[in-house]
Amino acid sequence: MTELQSLADRVGWQFSDPSLLRQAVTHRSASGPNNERLEFLGDAILNFVIAAEIFERRPDLREGELSRLRAALVNKNALAEIAREIELGEQILLGSGELKTGGRRRDSILADSLEAVIGAVYLDGGYAGGRELILRLYAAHLRALPDMQAHKDPKTRLQEYLQARGLELPSYAVENISGQAHDQTFRVVCASEILAQSGEGVAGNRRQAEQAAAADLLSKLQPNADTPVRGGHE
Repeated sequence: MTELQSLADRVGWQFSDPSLLRQAVTHRSASGPNNERLEFLGDAILNFVIAAEIFERRPDLREGELSRLRAALVNKNALAEIAREIELGEQILLGSGELKTGGRRRDSILADSLEAVIGAVYLDGGYAGGRELILRLYAAHLRALPDMQAHKDPKTRLQEYLQARGLELPSYAVENISGQAHDQTFRVVCASEILAQSGEGVAGNRRQAEQAAAADLLSKLQPNADTPVRGGHE
């Protein structure tokens, strides 16, 4: 248990039941009790604790903005980043197939394992223990909560830009679909008729192509973002 004790030290929690930590770092591809149930539990606790923290810290945000901020903090990439900070990957127990394909470096496995560790701490130390761990792991992230504008997708930002000026929402049209059924490419045009401007996006599915087209149109309009738009609307 020496290596696991080292992990417990980095996590900052001394387990009354060390077998919980071992289970938390055991991927389903390995033999023995795996971490899927602990991951489920940790995910629920993490979402609640982060939701409560940003609710208290950001009274200026509306419900939708709070949801986006929470998603930005607890998504796979954010979790994997924290997992790397505590060198969790080195302790994850994997089956031979996952080991050969570099599973210890995979974001999804790192993120799931970190959630499982949170679940294990909750079972070992109750809600207070789980909350303490989450706040410690997320201390830097919570001290520097991002500007929510940066986390809005292009379609939302374009919609808000136009609505702020009393303009109609843009139209989206699929101009072309190419490639085989399993590997298609969509070309979408996003147009603002009243501004006589359009943007184009190309991606592997319609939704992503629409986002890319909105971003393209917004980039053309953004230099005038602080200038009122006149005429042509009710």
